Formats: sequence, C-alpha cells, structure tokens
Amino acid sequence: MQLWLAAGLVAGVLTVPAGLPLTTSPATTSAPAAAAATGRQADFAAAAREYGVPESVLLAVSYLESRWDANGGRPSTAGGYGPMHLVDAFPAGAAGHEHLGDGHADPRGDESRPMSPKVDAITHAAMRTAAARQPTTLPEAAKLAGLPEELLRRDPAANIRAGAALLASYQDRPSTDPADWHAAVAKYAGAGDPKSARAFADEVFAVMREGARRRTDDGHLVELDPIPDLQPDTIWDPAAFPELADPGDFVSGDGLPELDEEDEPGTPKGHTAGGKAECPASLHCEWMPAAHRRFGKKKNRDYGNHDRLSRKRSVDYIVIHDTEGGYQGIPSLIRNPKYVSWHYTIRSRDGHVAQHVATNDIAWHAGNWDVNTRSIGIEHEGYLAKGGTWYTEAMYRSSARLVRYLAAKYRIPLDRAHILGHDNVPGTTPATVAGMHEDPGPYWDWAHYFELMKKPFKAAKNGNSIIIRPDYDSNRPRFTGCEATKPDKACPSHGASTVWLHKSPSHSAPLVNDIGKHPGKPSTYSVYDHSARASTGQRYAVAERKGDWTAIWYLGQKAWFHNPAAKPTAIPAKGPLVTPISGAVKVYGRAYPERSAYTKASPQPLTPLKYKIPPGQTYTVGDTITGTHYSANAFRPSKHVTTTGKTRYHQIQLGHRVMFVMASDVRLVDPKA
Repeated sequence: MQLWLAAGLVAGVLTVPAGLPLTTSPATTSAPAAAAATGRQADFAAAAREYGVPESVLLAVSYLESRWDANGGRPSTAGGYGPMHLVDAFPAGAAGHEHLGDGHADPRGDESRPMSPKVDAITHAAMRTAAARQPTTLPEAAKLAGLPEELLRRDPAANIRAGAALLASYQDRPSTDPADWHAAVAKYAGAGDPKSARAFADEVFAVMREGARRRTDDGHLVELDPIPDLQPDTIWDPAAFPELADPGDFVSGDGLPELDEEDEPGTPKGHTAGGKAECPASLHCEWMPAAHRRFGKKKNRDYGNHDRLSRKRSVDYIVIHDTEGGYQGIPSLIRNPKYVSWHYTIRSRDGHVAQHVATNDIAWHAGNWDVNTRSIGIEHEGYLAKGGTWYTEAMYRSSARLVRYLAAKYRIPLDRAHILGHDNVPGTTPATVAGMHEDPGPYWDWAHYFELMKKPFKAAKNGNSIIIRPDYDSNRPRFTGCEATKPDKACPSHGASTVWLHKSPSHSAPLVNDIGKHPGKPSTYSVYDHSARASTGQRYAVAERKGDWTAIWYLGQKAWFHNPAAKPTAIPAKGPLVTPISGAVKVYGRAYPERSAYTKASPQPLTPLKYKIPPGQTYTVGDTITGTHYSANAFRPSKHVTTTGKTRYHQIQLGHRVMFVMASDVRLVDPKA
C-alpha cells in the first residue's frame, strides 16, 4: 500500500499527508457534480472523494469491468462481484462441468474419426487446478476499506468503496488528474503480465475519452462525461510492479506437456510462425500455441489437436463459445494433443486475448466437421449459467474488436447468419443433434456485441421478415436449471437475449416442440435448452400476427412470441427467403458434395436430419454455397484431400440453429431483398 493512502486510512479520512504534492487538472470533470449526484452516481462520487481517486477514473474502470451493473450480487464468469468486479474464489462447484461447453457432442464432429471419450476427464483435471489458482482481489479490497467480504459481494455501494480503496492503493502519489493514473489502473487489471495490464489501462483511458451513459440493471442512471484529449502523462512502466514481470504469475505452466518439435511437419502456408498472433494492431494478443503432435499406435491418424493446411482456406463463420471453466486451465488443455482446439481464448477480467491455432488452420471446436473446416472458433472465459451469469465489458470489447478484424480479413458478413453461437451450429446427423452444445447461451448480449462491432441491428423499411431484438436489460424471461442440484428451481432474474416460442399466442401455451433434440418429449424452460427459443439478431420469416403476438416459421411449425407494439421484441428485416417447390423438403446439418464428386477421398454420407419443411412454409436464407468436403485423415497436410461437388445449398434459419437445404428443392423468394 502507498504511504500517502495508508496515512489517510489510519486517520479515518483520506487527506494528503504534509510534504506530498497534490496535482490537479482543470480538465478532470467527468460526471455530474457530486452535489447533484444521486444513487449509483453518488456512490461513485463519494468513493472517489473518500480515497482520492478521480471520479472519471473510477467510473471508467467500473464501466470496463461491469458497465456499472450490480448483477444482483451474482459473480461474473471470472468470479468477480459488483460494479468494481472484485474477484473472489470461484463459487463452490463452479469449475468446468463439461468440455468447453455444456453438451456431449464430439468437438471434431467427424464420425469417420471420433474423438476419445477421455476428453471430459482431461477437462475436469485442468479446471480443478484452474479453480485452485484463481487470483483474487476482493479479500484485499475488503481489508483496505474495513468492510466484511460478504458485504462487498451483495452491496454495490460497499463494493464501489472497496474498489476505490484498492485502486488508490496502487497509486504511487496522490493526484486528481486522471492522466496520472495509468499505472494504478494497469495494476488493478490483475492481468499477471505487463502487456495485458497496459492494454487494460489503455482501454480504460479510451473509455474516458469516449464517455458513457446508461441506466444500470437495477435502475440507476450513471454518466461519464468524455475527456476527448485525455492521454496518460506517463505510460505504465512494468518495472514499477516487478511482481507482474512474469506472465506465469497468472497462468502456471506446471504440468504442461512439452511439444515434440520433431513431430511438427514444418510451417505450412498460412500458419502463424515466430510466435506472432493474428490480431488488430489496437489489441494486445498472446501466441499460446496449441499442440500438433502424433500419439498412439496409429500415428498417422492418432494426432491432435488440430489440422494444419498447406493451402489457403475459405472462412464463412466465426463461432462464439464460452469455456465453462477458468482461464487458468486453458494452457494445459490447449497444449494437450489428445484434447480439442479452438483459435482464440479471451480472458474475462481484462479482455486479454490468446491465440492458439492459426486462422488458416482447422481447429476442432464446433461439433460439426463441415462448420469446423469453414470457421474460426473463439472461446470466452466463463459459464453459460453455472457459477457466474455475466460477462465483463472488457471481454466484450476485446472480442468485438477481434471479430471485426477477422471478418474484414476473411470477408465474413457481420450478421447472425455468419457470427454464430456454438448453440447455433447444427448437428451433423440425427444421432448428434441432442448432444450439440448450448453455449454461450441466453445471457450473451448479442445486441451490445454487435453495437461494439459497429454493426447494430436496425429496422428495415418494407421488411419481408423480422429480426429478434428484445431490450436485453428489461427482457427477463423465465429460466430453470442454473443450479445443477436443483434443476427445476427458477434461475435468478437476469437480462437475456432470447424470447420463448409457444404453440399458440399465449404465455400459458406449451412451448413448441423440437423433434431432433427432444424426440417424443416436450421442450423445457431450462437455461440449457434452446429448443423453443429465438435469439437476438436471428432473422425469421413471419407466419402470422395476432394482437401482441407474432408467429414465425420454426422447425416446421408456427412458433409464437410476445411482440407488443408498445415494447417490441423484434424489428422489421429484409433478405432472401425460400419455400418448398413441392412436397416436404429434407434438411441437412452439413453441406457436403454429392457422392459422385468424391474421386480421391472416401464418399461421405449425406444424411438428412429429422426435420422437414412442409409446403407453404418460408424460411430466411443466410448464405448460398456449393457443397465441399475436406478430408483430413492424416497428420501431414500434404495427404489431405478437398472434394468440391456441384450441389448447391441454401443456409437457412430453421430453428435456433442454422441448417441447410438443397437449392434444387426450394424456390427463392425476394432473392434481391
């Protein structure tokens, strides 16, 4: 703790000790005057005065962590509490419960070479270790503020006070000038390595330059006035905090398998070499390479944990995941050749980005081999519902910046037909549909995410369809299943991106059925069950309207959701649609070529799913592609084979997941819309 702060705390009131200079700046006004402040705004103002932290700095740090929300006293996906995101140990039982997601699907999604069931055991071991290593800030903040730890978890005002005390303890000299606080903010990040800490501080300063204004989840209006020309007087010097000089302080390398370079096939075209991550210049990224090794008796086929390419690949999708575990477990998982892989991981508490697989290579992450070959997978530290229920603003901002960069690099449209959740990826065959993963789930704020990507969902004139768009903060649908031991217990009220779909226009009507996920059984209100839900940004064809209710075509049936004119949960949209030419149309989970196209690789079965589109129904089109298959049954990319057929497919929004229909089976409606 800095001496000037200690002196103030001992005295019971924060004052500047004699002999220490107090620097001020006329340009530090950042929020409404303290005398006029009320509610949460007043809490920030009071804490800033008490501990000598510029109010703009305190507000900006909190905004980047929590967007000033209290979140009902529940922990974030990184174990952080309250507006200041004070990190405590993971809640009991919150360590990962499935392998990177919540379902049981094979992440490679290729039945010709199924993965070992040992994947789950690898996950459990890594996540137990990760939970034990969780670094914390809440206990120290409680001591500095002289408050009980339990109070900091549930009381926003106490949380802000303690956060201000912790932030002030990192400041080497008293100052009311925000420009002097770069080093203290970097330390507050708890990043564990200098570059990530500095990146967090830089982002806090960006927030102060931009300003912000919003109403919190519990109804408080908070404002941070912009300081457009603000720059730090001194950039943080890592030498000031030698304990952060080694990234290993945050992520232990103990027990990581060593990569066997003799097994590496060199650096194929497009592979990231020299340890440089693929990221925008404005985002600090770490290169944390995934394993690429042979193992087992069948060394040509027994390898992991991704496929390298010797040619340039096309990328159609970016798939958003959550880890269902802490970031500390990621290094041991990603360096295990018997595990799965993904391209990037983003840390919750500070938005730090680590890349593991080159974007030109194929990671095993989506549970659908066709999607894997055409996608980039991004894992976000956190949980769909278990343990923590909210994601930090730092993580949202880093992820949005990364996705925007990758979308520009690979010419991927920024829409929900191409920026998918793992819960939007289709099953490959009828047998795999029920086990597909559900992350990131209903608590991921898709509207805010796309706003950060500068591609907000906007209403179209003369629309021929709708886009789901409830107000996240006020939309609080019923969910169950957040507690594994009490699956029928209602989840805490929380903002969400989804709407429930009913068989008729009534809240009391049964939910629509999903014959693929729940054969012969009804859909449920479980937070892990998306079978009767539509999510923000997804576009659907309208089947009917009745009063405050709108019906969409969904999994071969009418699905009704509440959409009152006074508080709409959808907006008009435009885009191409398809309808059957004649008879019921088969639906597929993969866009594979016809059998005759395979001349150098084994033909892949083209198995339809259980769903069918009856005549007269209409579905939205997200893309049109030619069927291809990439055969990667060997360690060396020179042995891989690409098969391209003639069959054309339309990607449609059939239910909560996208799926495919053959173009020859349907008629395009409004193809130029």
